[in-house]
Amino acid sequence: MKKRFRYNQFYALIAVTVVATVFSVSMTGYSADNVPASVPVKGMVTMVDLGAKKCIPCKMMAPILEKLEKVYAGKAAIVFIDVWENKQAARKFGISAIPTQIFFDSDGKEITRHTGFMPEEEITAQLSKMGVKL
Repeated sequence: MKKRFRYNQFYALIAVTVVATVFSVSMTGYSADNVPASVPVKGMVTMVDLGAKKCIPCKMMAPILEKLEKVYAGKAAIVFIDVWENKQAARKFGISAIPTQIFFDSDGKEITRHTGFMPEEEITAQLSKMGVKL
């Protein structure tokens, strides 16, 4: 029993250290004083991807987001926010793990969120479900 308790303490300490590291590493992106007030974009369906440029799943999503940003230009806003650089955005959107994708309707109301890597097909399906037509 004591051994299990020590293992649990050890893993809890590691978890706290990882979370503290995630929110303390400085990266490029929005500054902590520059949380984009325009997110979600007024009058437009918006997908916000909250991640970090050095996070592996986030790196895997980067080319997908770049492509979708071009494909949906003028139809839906695709926004990436680096929460390692912009800790205030992580708090604003209630992020506990990255990457997290949040979908907002054109009135700015959160419709759904997803945590982890999200394939292009799932993003486009969600946008379609929200009425965004290509």
